[in-house]
Amino acid sequence: MVQKFSKTSGGTAGPSLGDPVVADGDLLWVPGPERVVSAPITRYLQWLRLRGRPFTDYHELWRWSADRVEDFWASIWEYFGVLSDTPYESVLERRVMPGARWFTGARVNYAEHVLRHEAELAEETALHYISEGRSYGKLSWGELGRQVRILATRLRAMGLAPGDRVVSYMPNAPETAVAMLATTAIGAIWSSAAPEFGAGAVLERFRQIGPRLIFVADGYVYHGKTFLRGVEAARIVGDLPTLEHVVWLPFVDAGAGCPIAGALSWHNMLAGPEVPRAAFRYERVAHDHPLWVLFSSGTTGLPKAIVHSHVGILVELLKLTQLQLGLQRGSVMFFHSTTGWVMWNILLSALLAGAAAVLYDGDPMYPGPELLWQLAERTGTTSFGVSPTYVKILQDSGFIPGECCDLVQLDSIVLSGSPATSETYAWLYARVKRDLWVNSISGGTELCSALVGGAPILPVHAGEIQGRALGMDVHAWDEAGCDLRGDVGELVVRKPSPSMPLRFWNDADDRRYLETYFDVWPGVWRHGDFIRFNENGGCHIHGRSDSTLNRYGVRIGTAEIYRAVEKIEEVADSLIVCCELSDGGFFMPLFVQIRDGAVLDQALCTRIQDKLRRECSPRHVPDRIIQVPDIPYTLSGKKMEVPVRRILMGWPVDKAASREAMKRPDALEFFITFKWR
Repeated sequence: MVQKFSKTSGGTAGPSLGDPVVADGDLLWVPGPERVVSAPITRYLQWLRLRGRPFTDYHELWRWSADRVEDFWASIWEYFGVLSDTPYESVLERRVMPGARWFTGARVNYAEHVLRHEAELAEETALHYISEGRSYGKLSWGELGRQVRILATRLRAMGLAPGDRVVSYMPNAPETAVAMLATTAIGAIWSSAAPEFGAGAVLERFRQIGPRLIFVADGYVYHGKTFLRGVEAARIVGDLPTLEHVVWLPFVDAGAGCPIAGALSWHNMLAGPEVPRAAFRYERVAHDHPLWVLFSSGTTGLPKAIVHSHVGILVELLKLTQLQLGLQRGSVMFFHSTTGWVMWNILLSALLAGAAAVLYDGDPMYPGPELLWQLAERTGTTSFGVSPTYVKILQDSGFIPGECCDLVQLDSIVLSGSPATSETYAWLYARVKRDLWVNSISGGTELCSALVGGAPILPVHAGEIQGRALGMDVHAWDEAGCDLRGDVGELVVRKPSPSMPLRFWNDADDRRYLETYFDVWPGVWRHGDFIRFNENGGCHIHGRSDSTLNRYGVRIGTAEIYRAVEKIEEVADSLIVCCELSDGGFFMPLFVQIRDGAVLDQALCTRIQDKLRRECSPRHVPDRIIQVPDIPYTLSGKKMEVPVRRILMGWPVDKAASREAMKRPDALEFFITFKWR
């Protein structure tokens, strides 16, 4: 029997037991009165009301925040009590993109605000941490602050100064968090690469910014296997001529020696004298001083070195963590991420809200699917963040988190990394918890935040992102630059926001920055996603527009094809591209990874074609269906559609894709040898 969601007496909507079937837009959950009253965004709305801005709902608040961006961001500054040496002269000098100058005249420090709660929360937990190679541990606010001050003082004593670049090749561990906060506390610029990156991928990133110091770990553990990175670390250090200092962390083998001559030990760096809070000085820096450099995935060409400012990231993540993610004191946030993905930076910014962060380094499914949920139970996680791909793996495994673990503290699931389907939502309500805020967000490394996402006072509808993020003037445009409602269009941002990049590093005249986001509509940010808004303000992401499928003049987003194909039991994963032909036509192959025991025969091909024709349209039916041993992904979990398309179109492999930025580099081999013309 098909089971549908129904309204419950507690003011929420939730599933009955079993595997429910839902349609896009079905109401799945409504926040109860207690949740609404206690939400940080409700307190912010009450604060605005006392100042003559009585907004009646979230979407009205968003409209004001997007229309009057200066007033909105000024309210964020005042509401959260941003600490600055000097008052700002203007919130926004001019509404221009790129080149917007936010809070000119202000002098702030991001790390100071992260540790602002240290004194009053000294004995409470700031960081929970565990990895495959380490047992569970906790770091109190007081201990976190103590370590940051000692390390920051040592860095200053070594001559590190504001503007110097400090980089990391370390796992998702508390030491990496301490290193980032100490670096930014003194005004130095932070950048990080995960240790699973190969040396070539790391050098592509770090050579661009010329670091003076690097933090390096000896390795990491994944799926029960230890990966020693001493050889890679030595190569990285040897090929960075600007380096003056190396700090070595024995993460997986405490007895192993350091292969890098002259390296300093992490232990010795933290063995310095105590630095009292009152005696430590955070380096408050100007409005345009860089905080960190984040890199694009680097699947094509040299990775983009994206520069963010202290002030822009600070006000944006104060807003995101509290008003959009609902974090506050007592909250505990987890997001499964490596140190090479922007979600690691966002996870640590949970501390801005006085919330705790949970750090996990390792395979999320090893030794079994219960791992992360047991961690959530142990830490009292309230906000649990994963990718929709991870949820799909759990669905296929038959695992039921709600029966395995006590998730009484869990109140939200954050989904990011790829579009989430109605089936993803339905499974979470059926198999995790009935009273649950499922919050799908979409944004990017270039903004270090969300463009569209959720709010805890809004209902949840199947497959739908709840709305536009506050302060983000996001729209769907057609090719003529006209607003669309109900149809798929290009995701654009019409006004600047504080966390947009200051610039790309070493990007003369902002040429690459302009080409990346402003090549189609000058002065309007084109994000590279397809999006559709409905009449209620909710939206759906339809995949990357830079991997657009073009059939008979109609542009198709890849996400809708994946959703249909991957409902078929025999299909484990899929990837689709569209290649242009010299005669003006197109070749659109669908590559499928088949589950063990299944066969891609004519009957299965016909079922796939019929499903796409029925659930999407005849234009969605591929020209060929081809079985592959593996689907290539980047380390941050993105399907490598553009690199595969470029390989098929004859690009040199080293120009089309960076193997060292891939989860499984061998997954490209099939496509390199595949002949289609």
